[in-house]
Amino acid sequence: MNDSKTMTTVLVANRGEIARRILRTLREHGLRSVAVYSEADTNAPHVREADDAVLIGRAPAAESYLVVDAVLGAALRSGADAIHPGYGFLSESVALAEACARAGIIFIGPSIEALEIMGDKAKARDHVAARGVPVVPGFTAQGLSDAEIASRADEVGYPLLVKPSAGGGGKGMEVVSDASGLGAALASARRVAKAAFGDDALILERLIRRPRHIEVQVFGDSHGTVIALGERECTLQRRHQKVIEEAPAAGLPDGLTGRLFEAAVRAAESVSYVGAGTVEFLIDADAPDDFFFIEMNTRLQVEHPVTEAVTGLDLVALQIDVAAGGALPAPPTVSGHAVEARIYAESPERDFLPSTGRILHFAEPRGVRVDAAIETGSDVTGFYDPMIAKVIAYGPDRATALSRLDRALAQTVVLGVDTNIAFLRQLLTNERVVSGDLDTGLIETLLPVQAAEPSASMIAAAKQELQRETGRGGARLAQEVLFRRSGGVWAALTDAGSRAVAFLTDTDELVEAAADARTSLASATDADGAIWVSEHGHSARLRPVDRRQRMRLRLDAQHPTSMETHPEARAPMPGSIVAVHVEEGAIVTAGQPLVSIEAMKMEHPVPAPHDGTVHLLMAVGDQAKRGQAVALVTSTAGTTSNDTPKGAIA
Repeated sequence: MNDSKTMTTVLVANRGEIARRILRTLREHGLRSVAVYSEADTNAPHVREADDAVLIGRAPAAESYLVVDAVLGAALRSGADAIHPGYGFLSESVALAEACARAGIIFIGPSIEALEIMGDKAKARDHVAARGVPVVPGFTAQGLSDAEIASRADEVGYPLLVKPSAGGGGKGMEVVSDASGLGAALASARRVAKAAFGDDALILERLIRRPRHIEVQVFGDSHGTVIALGERECTLQRRHQKVIEEAPAAGLPDGLTGRLFEAAVRAAESVSYVGAGTVEFLIDADAPDDFFFIEMNTRLQVEHPVTEAVTGLDLVALQIDVAAGGALPAPPTVSGHAVEARIYAESPERDFLPSTGRILHFAEPRGVRVDAAIETGSDVTGFYDPMIAKVIAYGPDRATALSRLDRALAQTVVLGVDTNIAFLRQLLTNERVVSGDLDTGLIETLLPVQAAEPSASMIAAAKQELQRETGRGGARLAQEVLFRRSGGVWAALTDAGSRAVAFLTDTDELVEAAADARTSLASATDADGAIWVSEHGHSARLRPVDRRQRMRLRLDAQHPTSMETHPEARAPMPGSIVAVHVEEGAIVTAGQPLVSIEAMKMEHPVPAPHDGTVHLLMAVGDQAKRGQAVALVTSTAGTTSNDTPKGAIA
């Protein structure tokens, strides 16, 4: 690194895996590090790993990580002469860059002018279009009334994508199929944009039906040089949030990569860009010779490790070097292929709802790179993004990289919260993914995700965990132990407590098994007495049940009560009520949104369970627990809240 003496102490204005990743480079280059943290992150790994740490506020990001004065105050108190913002939070904040300039602190990012132009999607769109970079047909909605927006939307044509002008990461994006859904999409997008970015300005663009999302990593220095370090494939997304990324992109047409690089460099040069940036493009999978600029992220990206893997560069070190006045090296040769999978604390089987809790056990895979926000004992809260780790595999070619990543995910263990690991493995082995036939809607074709039953080995491992927790004697080992998960009931039948010879499903069917319960398995017990068990990336939370409970469940199964006729609309996850969509006493129809709950930067509507009259139980700002009733819908049949559904399992 050049001129490292101009920068001795760096404050990392972020949290989680990106904070830990930046701290790693700071240690390697002998720079003193300062972490910042909220009350929710007091015991987080990044706090312990930094040379110094400063508390900057309460758990909500708006009261800590997003407060410019708190971050700057921490830098001044700790003697930091530079701030690295990571990604998300204040990474593209003009206010932070201006505050750093006033205080004489180096902002490890681009200039204020670049942030002002490229940090605003609407301004960036007009700026690059004027310089010959192709953009998707659309318009900025800032300053327009809803009626004017509707008129302009009709001119552009549906379907449309509504997205915040500020920020990124897919937050606040809404797809509108026709004019009837525009009003609700505008309201939701504005609400999320205001909460996440402090700015509710919107852009509306024509939706490309089979898009591929390709981005180019650019770097600029203060000597006027801008280079492209390669492209990344970020097409595998869900709800506009990236899930799997790779470098280079899969099978682009001849000559297209060069054109993408030229357009990306032109966009960056137009704002005299300094530091790491990403220029993002859409390509129509059915007409891949055409591409469209969608935005420029003026920061490091979540997926930067795949570029590091194929170039051999440390992009954080390069950021620091450039911020200190160093000159960029010649663009490196790209070699091999790298794929990254994002591990989210979420439940794919429950429509990818976020999952919170304490990490009972975390085990990283071997032979690959892992950037993790968690460790055993960490708490996953609803205040921040649900991404808890990234696993990155490299190989000489794409097929090898995909295979190595799948094998690594099979070795990854996270107990204590639901994760998408099993779904990631399903995605990596999907025929279209393997062949490179990608578009951003591919994941939607795999939904809904069906919950997999635990294997015989998992049941046997759960039984052993139960024995360890309860201290039961050897005579009990041969007896039947029952578990349930989401309504299913399983029984483990073992010979000597170590090898599962059969397990019994809830239909009383005996399934033969010969898997050793001591291999490829991990188990742990949570505070509620439920047992978490994992095998090959598949995890399950199992509750022991006694014979009396099993009999009741079987009787309930013979006389099921439909959840659709139950009056209580319940929160699908813990979170804050951010919107109430109906008035007290309103007549509603089944499926109509009643309230919206926000957790982990995502909104989730709670629908009416059936037709009827609504009675609201919670208001905007209230905190809901998972499974808590937020409203009652009384049907004409006179259903009451005492009609608890039999056999329901929270």
